Amino acid sequence: MAKADQGDHKARLEALEAKLADKRVSDEPKPHMDEHYSQAQHAWRMVIELVAGLGIGFGMGYGLDMLFGTQPFLMIVFTLLGFAAGIKTMMRTAKEMAPADAGDDERT
Repeated sequence: MAKADQGDHKARLEALEAKLADKRVSDEPKPHMDEHYSQAQHAWRMVIELVAGLGIGFGMGYGLDMLFGTQPFLMIVFTLLGFAAGIKTMMRTAKEMAPADAGDDERT
């Protein structure tokens, strides 16, 4: 009778191992895809690009104004140039985000 219990125990153990193996496979995390971003992440990226352009332009203009003594002039010019650079970078990002087939429809 002890051998029958051992055989039954082995069969139950093997069935449990099979169930656990199936569960482990289904619970594995899905591979991370670098190209999958949400719309909010794209929006934040574009906002940061615009603010970075403004900040860099303002900093350069302010520094040059302090160096040359032309207080508001270069700061305004470089802030506008930074704004233009930020807009250009945002437009490039928007073009990258657009589906590839969407651009083909507009050109034809």
